[in-house]
Amino acid sequence: MNHHETWVLTDTSKRTYIETFDQKGSINSGSGRIDWHIHKERLRGGLSDGVDLITVTVGNFEVAICPTRGMGIWKGTFAGHELGWDSPVKGPVNPALIQRDELGGIGWLAGFDEWIVRCGLNNNGGPAVDRLLDNTGAEQSMAIPLHGRIANIPAHFVAVSLSNEPAPCIEVHGIVDEAMLFFPQLRLDTRIRIPLDRSGIVIHDRVINRRSQPAELELLYHTNFGPPMLEKGSRFLAPIDRLAPINAHSQKGLERWNIYPGPIAGVIEECFVMKLLARKEDRQSMAMIQNRGRDLACLLRFSLDQLPWFTLWRNPGALSDGYVTGLEPGTDLPNAKPFERQNGRVVRIPAGESYESVLSVEVTCDPLQVKGWEKEIADIQSTQPPRIERGLPADLTPG
Repeated sequence: MNHHETWVLTDTSKRTYIETFDQKGSINSGSGRIDWHIHKERLRGGLSDGVDLITVTVGNFEVAICPTRGMGIWKGTFAGHELGWDSPVKGPVNPALIQRDELGGIGWLAGFDEWIVRCGLNNNGGPAVDRLLDNTGAEQSMAIPLHGRIANIPAHFVAVSLSNEPAPCIEVHGIVDEAMLFFPQLRLDTRIRIPLDRSGIVIHDRVINRRSQPAELELLYHTNFGPPMLEKGSRFLAPIDRLAPINAHSQKGLERWNIYPGPIAGVIEECFVMKLLARKEDRQSMAMIQNRGRDLACLLRFSLDQLPWFTLWRNPGALSDGYVTGLEPGTDLPNAKPFERQNGRVVRIPAGESYESVLSVEVTCDPLQVKGWEKEIADIQSTQPPRIERGLPADLTPG
């Protein structure tokens, strides 16, 4: 494999656009020959008309990346198992069809069917009214929609590469600008790496403040799972420092907050917010979802220096309504932005500087590896017991 074999698929500054791309190859590793395949296409028809999709296959792992939707991870499969969920929304949906302000600011949900979708960059929580400076410098009340804008902005630069650094991988590089005149000008520069020696992805994001003034950042990785990962008896595991329900309804689910029921029609979503523990030597933390048999699991790894807060979203409704759970590391919690700012969790990026975060996602169907991940989490948790709060802490939730 060549170190920097790169194909530019989109570069609007040079009027470069490749609609269809296909490359195949193989490498020899310690476990034998591994085949890889990169395929790019533009979808036609329905809600997906005009959407670009890049599908990368490495051995028995496959991931579909959507440059048209903010470089989100649309779907994945591993050893025949679906990674992601079956949303009532059948996408990927062209952002041109999304009305973010619809129904009081929750129009984002009309495009929500990804495995991993970023919420941000200016805001990542619920719809709210915020105080912002307009083009005259006067403070105005302005509505901000659910989960922000980044997931509905197409990338203006996309390239795919074969690389040997830091290890053999396929890299999908994308650049997305979330910008308005007189308002924040944030650039997402993402490198999504698919290792050739293991099953999973590494998302390395750099958010750049391109304005001459400081900017605020809220970034959350909404990582979603349905069947077969999610089923009756599936478990969530993470080393917990502090955990609390986000509202009164979620308080009722505290007794079995990390054990999932099967699909139940009419069930209302629950949400738990938490501060995790990390390894002392490198500040790395982790969170895992595993199926009932503990022979299929997905592990998220991230640094608490970059993503210090974590949210667990549970929506165990009927299959047809979107039976799903979300594992969500973030720079803050998905409360309304004014509340997060009040509690000191909104990141500020100085003019011309950037903020970086790395999220590693690994999958396995090896029971021994699942047990190994369980032990990693247990070893971190052994430093202190979890603090489970039954109330609604005033610093974590407006209730």
